[in-house]
Amino acid sequence: LRGELLALSGASGFASLREVRLALEDFRASGKPVKAYLTSASTSDYYLASVADEIVLDPYGMILMPGLASEPVFLAGAFERFGVGVQVTRVGRYKSAIEPFTRSDMSPENREELQKLLDDIWASLLADIAQRRGVSVADIQGVVDAEGILRADAALEARLVDRVAYVDEVIADLRQETGRARGPRNTFRQMDFLSYAEMVVDEDQPSSGDAIGVVYAEGNIVDGEGDLGQVGGARFARNLRAMRQDSSIKAIVLRVNSPGGSATASEAIQREVRLTRMSKPVVVSMGSYAASGGYWISAYGNWIFAEPTTITGSIGVFGLQFDIQQLANNIGVTFDSVKTGRFADTLTISRPKTDEEIAIFQRLVDWIYEEFVAKVADARNLTPAQVEEIAQGRVWSGDEASRIGLVDEIGGLDAAIAHAAELAELGDDYRIAEYPRKLGLSEMLSRIIEGERPSIGSSTGPADRFLGLLGREFRSLAAFNDPRNVYARLPMNLNLR
Repeated sequence: LRGELLALSGASGFASLREVRLALEDFRASGKPVKAYLTSASTSDYYLASVADEIVLDPYGMILMPGLASEPVFLAGAFERFGVGVQVTRVGRYKSAIEPFTRSDMSPENREELQKLLDDIWASLLADIAQRRGVSVADIQGVVDAEGILRADAALEARLVDRVAYVDEVIADLRQETGRARGPRNTFRQMDFLSYAEMVVDEDQPSSGDAIGVVYAEGNIVDGEGDLGQVGGARFARNLRAMRQDSSIKAIVLRVNSPGGSATASEAIQREVRLTRMSKPVVVSMGSYAASGGYWISAYGNWIFAEPTTITGSIGVFGLQFDIQQLANNIGVTFDSVKTGRFADTLTISRPKTDEEIAIFQRLVDWIYEEFVAKVADARNLTPAQVEEIAQGRVWSGDEASRIGLVDEIGGLDAAIAHAAELAELGDDYRIAEYPRKLGLSEMLSRIIEGERPSIGSSTGPADRFLGLLGREFRSLAAFNDPRNVYARLPMNLNLR
């Protein structure tokens, strides 16, 4: 378990990594050993590697595991300096997605919810690591707080690794174990992960007959068709409709990995979920994120699975209105207008909204929030008052969401598929039909390995990282295309590291 598989840790949230980790546990259960060799490992790298029978750390390697942190970027000062106006309408004390545009720091409510979320996720990670490594959570927390960046000797003493060795020593041991110690080559028989992936064929899956449809909602939810990496409301609803009308598909698993987005698109998708469950079961599998609009499209599942570290909830709504009047005026550009009605130019960005116009948008946001709460109450058999207690835009971990009734069970995609088969009374005789076509394992790993993520110790400097943070925030604005400018979404980029 080396570079190729550990590249997954940079491309996925902790919930998705837990599913990979459980798959490795199944591999170990077959009697085949799993070994991990680390040079420089982040928290997510080590979490995945901790499943191994043996973990070896390079003598000059390190485990960068100081705990989890979330560091939002705030743009309000830059907008003010350059003359970009922002007006906000929202419902929910914890609906913090608008804060990057209106504040220079976190609100007390945002700080409270983020702290609780990080504490829950961190506790889940430590519990998994401690159980596998045979050490206590308190001992791991102690060394994390004492060191933060663990050198090889500290990691060995804390029993987070089994030994310290150079890669040539590991290769020599593997040659010995595989009976190649006296061979002519200074290595052992091996196969790289991509070549192995290309050989994997599920021979047990029938090629025809009853099917379970698995549909993937990956990315920001946007109005219309959407681009690669987005959940286009029209396109996704069309996929669901096709599966609903396909008599060979007996149940549907909705795999959600989305922080939300357009309220209009979320409702279009949810409508199809409601229609579908009238004729066949719909089971939801939440990945790393299934929050705000991601929860909106999930709520009506017959059964909802989440991982302990899934980020979900965020039942709240906000609206954003930008204007460039000052920016334009600063460079000598002005605007004028004629109109046939009082609110004919309400959607312009050439000026700030009037108080009357903001009141219109606030009424719209209030209505959509009431609809959101009512839908969750109906779908989850709760009262609106009970939903209000856990709504207000607050995010929850999967563990907490299970406790408060937002999800039904802790488990991954395999568990969701098995439950869908049970609800549809299919037994073990079914095939999987994926919409859209999911990348093959080798295709997926190729994209991950050849992607943009720099490894720890790369040459990416502070300036590159700073510009990358800003670029990510501004690129996220492209997903804000709801025709009513109303959104059910997590904070722009809720990055846990």
